[in-house]
Amino acid sequence: MTQLVALAQGQALPVVVAAAGERAGIRFLEFFASAIRNPHTRRAYARAVGDFLAWCAGAGVTSITAVQPLHVAAWIERQTQTLSAPSVKQHLAAIRHLFDWLVVGQIVPHNPAASVRGPSHTAKKGKTPVLDATEARQLIDSIDVTTPIGLRDRALIALMVFSFARVGAALAMRVDDVYVQHRRLWVRLREKGGKRHEMPCHHTLEAYLHAYLDGTGIADDTKGPLFRTVRRGTGQLSTTPLPQANAYAMVRRRALAAGVGTKIGNHTFRATGITAYLKNGGTLENAAAMANHASTRTTQLYDRRQDEISLDEVERIRV
Repeated sequence: MTQLVALAQGQALPVVVAAAGERAGIRFLEFFASAIRNPHTRRAYARAVGDFLAWCAGAGVTSITAVQPLHVAAWIERQTQTLSAPSVKQHLAAIRHLFDWLVVGQIVPHNPAASVRGPSHTAKKGKTPVLDATEARQLIDSIDVTTPIGLRDRALIALMVFSFARVGAALAMRVDDVYVQHRRLWVRLREKGGKRHEMPCHHTLEAYLHAYLDGTGIADDTKGPLFRTVRRGTGQLSTTPLPQANAYAMVRRRALAAGVGTKIGNHTFRATGITAYLKNGGTLENAAAMANHASTRTTQLYDRRQDEISLDEVERIRV
């Protein structure tokens, strides 16, 4: 609380928040500390709120209590000129949630963002680049698994492909999140919103995880991170969890070495696995359950089977 009070007295706070007084400053900081649990959402909301309040200060708004719907609407209109519709809608959501929090805390009398409409946006297909089965196998087979790094990278990529795991959930796993049940290897994932998700391993993933755990000697460190960084100059795994940025750099490096031209990222493997599953007769409902999606509409964004149909149709244009 002492730190919150110090910050609320004008330090590290947007000017328009500090101008509203200490109580407003504390309530503002509590929004990010208490109301938002997901660290990714917290960062995204902090960027959006910071940009909006800096714009307000430049537009002559003297205090956060003086923000009106017209200010929010003008800022949203400005955002639509440089950002995509989903990004603008996320920014508007951040402003709405912040002012809802301030209304409940009796800092402001009403939510100025409540009546402001964001840009319309309907997504029927996701933008995540997807590999076909041949490219995915090409990438996995190109990894040199005679080293701990190779064993780690192959296991991580295979986990995302065969269990539809988000990279954040994969990197948050501990060694004991890989376990035996009904004579089969299972994985335990902690997905978005704190949801715990367990599923059996595909036989290929099972083989890769066994090879990784046995080949690196981390199987007995049950409470340690499953995917780890490498100690500088040794080539051996450390006890530090692998950061998401490092995983992305690894994926890009492995794709380049394998001759995969598609500009892929960590999320590519989740979409690749779901598409491969559906192409081989899997159902959308089961895919949603395996991916831990609350709705099949979300899963449909990862279904890229129509891409091949579209390409086949385009090739019919003969001139």
